[in-house]
Amino acid sequence: MELMTGLKRTNYCGELRASDIGKTVTVMGWVQRSRDLGALIFIDLRDRTGILQLAFDENTAKDIFDKAFTVRSEYVLAVTGLVRERSSKNKDIPTGDIEIEVTDLRILGKSETPPFEIVENCPTGEAIRLKYRYLDLRRPDLQKNILLRHKIAKVTRDYFDENNFIEIETPILIKSTPEGARDFLVPSRIHNGSFYALPQSPQLYKQLSMVAGFDRYMQIARCFRDEDLRADRQPEFTQIDFEMSFVDMEDVLSIGEGYIKRIFKDILNIDIPEIPRLTYKEAMERFGSDKPDTRFGMELYDLTDIVKNCGFGVFTGAINGGGSVRGITAKNAVNKLSRKEIDKLTEFVRGIGAKGLAWIRLLENGEIASSFAKFMTEDEMKAILDKAGAQAGDVVLIIGDTKNSLVYSILGALRCEVANRLGIIPENLFNFLWITEFPFFDWDEDAQQFVAMHHPFTSPMDECLDYLESDKANVRAKAYDLVLNGIELSSGSIRITDPDLQNRMFSLLGFSDEEAYEKFGYLTDAFKYGAPPHGGMGIGLDRLVMQMVGAETLRDVIAFPKLQNASESMTECPSPVDTLQLDELGIELKPTEE
Repeated sequence: MELMTGLKRTNYCGELRASDIGKTVTVMGWVQRSRDLGALIFIDLRDRTGILQLAFDENTAKDIFDKAFTVRSEYVLAVTGLVRERSSKNKDIPTGDIEIEVTDLRILGKSETPPFEIVENCPTGEAIRLKYRYLDLRRPDLQKNILLRHKIAKVTRDYFDENNFIEIETPILIKSTPEGARDFLVPSRIHNGSFYALPQSPQLYKQLSMVAGFDRYMQIARCFRDEDLRADRQPEFTQIDFEMSFVDMEDVLSIGEGYIKRIFKDILNIDIPEIPRLTYKEAMERFGSDKPDTRFGMELYDLTDIVKNCGFGVFTGAINGGGSVRGITAKNAVNKLSRKEIDKLTEFVRGIGAKGLAWIRLLENGEIASSFAKFMTEDEMKAILDKAGAQAGDVVLIIGDTKNSLVYSILGALRCEVANRLGIIPENLFNFLWITEFPFFDWDEDAQQFVAMHHPFTSPMDECLDYLESDKANVRAKAYDLVLNGIELSSGSIRITDPDLQNRMFSLLGFSDEEAYEKFGYLTDAFKYGAPPHGGMGIGLDRLVMQMVGAETLRDVIAFPKLQNASESMTECPSPVDTLQLDELGIELKPTEE
C-alpha cells in the first residue's frame, strides 16, 4: 500500500461536473467496480457524494496502467488527473458527462472480497449486512439516510437557537425512577450494591433546568429503554427534547409545529400546512387509535343503537355487557375482499383479541352476502347499510365486544390492515395530527385498578381537579402527542409544579409518602423554591428520519443499530465479562434456569 505524501484531496467524487472540464483534480475513495477492456480500463470511484469514472488508456503511463489492472472492488484509491468529457455519457449519475484522465494513481488500502456487493437496495439479508455494518454503511442509500439525519440535527439546533432555546446536556448515569418502561441498570463499583440507570428521557433534569431559571431548554438527547423491540423501536434512541417556562399548551404546540414546518421545508422543500387537532376521545371514536393514520378514510361508526334490539346474540350480548358494536366500510373492495380474504381478516382480529368478525359484502349485481343477515330484519339491515354509507361493491366489517376499548383497538388495527391489503394508502404524503386531552388514568385489567397513562409529573386539566379521586375514568391530562402517518412521533405535557398537587398525584398513583420522596424527593424539594409553570415535549429523531426517507425500519436510519433481540452482531454485544470485573462490582450471577 502507498502513502498520501504530497497529495491533498481537491474535490469529492460527486461534486465534479462538465463545468470542471480542463481542471486537474485529486479525488479519493473506494472502487465500486473495475472494467478491463484490454487497451482501456475504467474504474468507478465512490465516496459519500457519488460515483466518478476514472479512465486509463493509451495516454496513461505504463506503470499507472499496470497498477490500475491490479485494482479490485473496495480498494481505497487516491487519484490525480484531468477532468475531460466522456465519449459515452451516463445520464443515470450526476457526473455522467465527465471522467478523469488519470495521471497519478495510489493504492491507499487493499480489500478482500466483500461478503456482499456495496450497492443500493442490496439483496443480501439484513443479518449478514449488520454483521459487517461498516461495509453496509458504504451503500449510497444508507449514506444518504445518515447524511440527511445530520442535516436534520443541524437545522434542529438552528431552529431552537433562533427561538431562544439553550442547549443543555443532561446526565447519562442517573437515579432509577419509574417512567413506564424498564430501566437499563449500571452497577457502581465505588458505591458497591447500588446502581445507576440510563435515562429513559431527560424528564426530571429538564424540569430542574426550568427551576434553575434557564427558561428555554433543548437537547438532542440519547434515551434508553429496556423493552421488546419492533421495526420502529430500539433500546437506545435519540430524542429532540425541549422544555419551556411560563407557557401553556398552546405555546408548546406552536414551537413544536414550527419546528416540523421548518424541518420539512429546509430538508425536503415540503410546505406542511397547519396541523389539525383531535382530542383523544375523537381520535378513538373516528379511527380506533390514539395515533391514527389519516392518509385514508375508512373511519369507524357506531351501530350500537341500530342493533341493540336485534336478533343477533353476538351484538346484543356485547351491548348488554356494557360494550358497543361498531364498523368500518371498505369502499369498492368486494372483489379484493373475497370470502377467503375475509376469513383471513377474521383470523387477524382473533389474534388481537376479537371473538369474531361480522361482515356484509354488497355484490356489484345488487345482491347482499352477510355472515349475520338471517338474524336481522330487512329494516335493521338497511339501517346498518345507511349508517355505513355502503353501496354496491363495498364491504362492511363489524366488531362487537363488552369492552369498548377493545372494540376501538381491534377496529383501529383492522382499518390499517384492510387499507394495506387494498393498497389505498398514498405514498409520499405526510399527514401530521395533534392528539390532545389524553386520559390521565388507564385501567389495568390484570391489576384491576387505574394506573398512570403518562409519567407522574403530567398535570391534569384544571376542570378535572375536583374529581381526581372520585371519577378517575374521566380525568383528562394536559398531555399531547404529535402523530405522523400512524406513528407516534412525539409526546409531551404541561407539568405539575404545585408540590401539594404533585404529592396528591403520587398518592393517587399508589406511592406512599416515603416511596414518593425516595424516588422523586429531589424534584419535589426543588419545587418548594419557586418553580415556574412549564411544559415541553420530546420528538423522536429516529422515527422522524425514518418517515422522511421512507425507510421500513429504524435500523436503516441509525448508524449502528441493534437487532430484534437487542444485540449487535458486529461487536457481538452484549457479551459476558470476566469474574474479576463482577467481583469488583459485588455481583454474583444467578444460574439461568433451564
